[in-house]
Order: sequence, then C-alpha cells, then structure tokens
Amino acid sequence: MATAAPAATATPTETAAAGPSDAPATGAIPLTGAAPVTGAAPAIGTTLVIGATGTTGSRIAARLAAAGHAVRAAGRKAAPVAGAEPARFDWYDPGTHPAALDGIDRVYVIPPVGDPDPATVVLPFLRRARAAGVRRAVLLSASSIPEGGPAVGQVHGALPGIFDEWAVLRPSWFMQNFTGDHPHATGIRTEGLIRTATGTGRVGFVDADDIAAVAFHALTDDRAPDTDLVLTGPEALAYDDIARVITETTGRPVTHRPLSYEELRDRLATQMPEEFAALLAGMDRAIAEGAEDRVTDTVPRLTGRPAGSFRALAERELSHHLAYLGRPGA
Repeated sequence: MATAAPAATATPTETAAAGPSDAPATGAIPLTGAAPVTGAAPAIGTTLVIGATGTTGSRIAARLAAAGHAVRAAGRKAAPVAGAEPARFDWYDPGTHPAALDGIDRVYVIPPVGDPDPATVVLPFLRRARAAGVRRAVLLSASSIPEGGPAVGQVHGALPGIFDEWAVLRPSWFMQNFTGDHPHATGIRTEGLIRTATGTGRVGFVDADDIAAVAFHALTDDRAPDTDLVLTGPEALAYDDIARVITETTGRPVTHRPLSYEELRDRLATQMPEEFAALLAGMDRAIAEGAEDRVTDTVPRLTGRPAGSFRALAERELSHHLAYLGRPGA
C-alpha cells in the first residue's frame, strides 16, 4: 500500500486520517536541514502540538523549542518531550481539551488516526480552541485529499471559517513510510518486499523533516499562509524506483510486488474497518492513474533550501541498519 501511517495499519500517524504517514517517532529527532528562523515572529504565545511524539509532531516540537518558542506537547499519554510542557490529550475525551488549550496561541492539528470521519471530533475542538483565544491553526492533511473531500478534507473545508490565520499542509506520501514501524518498512526488513496497488504510478515522496520545516514557518511567521500547501520531495518516484534505491544504498535486495486494488483492499480489511481499507486501496489506485505524479516548489520556497531526496534519506536512515540485518529471510 502506498499510504503512510495511520492509514494503513500503522502509520501517515501521527497521520492525517487517510493520508501519507505520521506514526509515532522513536528516539531523538535531529533537526536535519533546520528551517531558518528568519521571518519568524520574535514573540508568539505557546504552541500546542497535537501528536507531539509522532513523525511530524516530534520534529515540529523540537524545531519550536530549539528556536526558543514555548511548546505544549499533547498526546494520550502526556509523554515527556524535550523542551516542551507535556499535556494529556485524547480526541475522544473532550474532558482533556480545556487544559490542553489553556493559554494557547497556535495549534498544530493532526486528526485522529484511522478515523474515516475525523470532522466529528476535530471541528468541535477547533471551535472550542478559537473561543479559547487560539489565533492560528495549522492542519495536517494529505496531498490525496482535497478541500471538502473525504475524511480530513471536511476539516480542511471548514478551517478558514473558524480561524483568520490558518494553513493546511497536504504532504505527499512520507519517505519515512520505508523506515521505523510502518508496514512498508516491516516488509522491507522481513521479506525484502514492498506491496502496493500503485502499478508504475509515481509519487513525490516527501521527507518528514521537510514537512516539519514548512510547519514551523506556517506556525511562526508573521503572516500565516492562509492557504493549503502541497508538499513533495524533489522528484516523483515509482515504487520500483524506491525498491531500487534501497537496494543500491543498502546492498540488500528489495522488490516492489504489485497487487490489484481488490487484493490490497482485502489484505487491509484484515487489519482495519472495510470502509477505511477501501479508501486506502483507492488511494493506491489513484496513484496508478497518475494522481500523485507531481513535484511542487513549496518546500524550497518556504524554507529557503532544497527538499531532501529519497536517496539521501535512505543513506541517512536505512543503509547501516539494513546492512546490519543482512539479507531478508536469512
């Protein structure tokens, strides 16, 4: 499957409900290619980062703290995050929301992972946030989900009517889907396989470090973007290309195994509700039809530096680890 975290079984989540991937991150997050703070507001109020231990949330919290901004790190377990104040937060427990929002000026919003209708819980929270004095909201969505579309697309459509200062980040599929605990990464480690229904379709895979860099600017710059931002890496790659790059950088043979839409849907349906499995399999089918074959200039335009390549990420995060593990199945 092409999706990221929450999506499929694991991941875009911290991830947007049905988008690229934001699974919980592990270990310290280095500020790779940290976004320049030029243009950032010198003094803003506390930023609430929802999903602050996830793939993008952890990176955003680290960037904000490193720049001297006050951060409240929200999550179901209120896990400690370096440089941030922990806060318990559960989308499905409104009783945790008032304390998390107390004294907050801006918020980074990651909808609940795997929920096909996140607007039901996210929109009441956003309205409460605005009433509590939150001025700016930055929402994590996905390149595959347009404003007013399914799942988080409904939240996207409503956001400008709630906040005067806002942004919607619509990243393509995460490069980190091939690392950590995402199903793709597991398949690479254990079988040397990546399974998708994308055929030869290409994707502008994006590094989570670049998503965090853009989010940092969207949260801290004097003027909010007040638009949606489609984020990609510097090139569009097919899953065959991904497998080739991993093989070349690690010396470990990895192959892309194409599935039909029905095969992927049925495979995912053993791990999640059928409705969500069909949605995710449909995203792969859209990739096969060319929906994600694009590259944008958003990352370099907002951060002032080039977007990271998948080869660079593979060399940084995969080469030593996979080489140590040896051949799959060995």
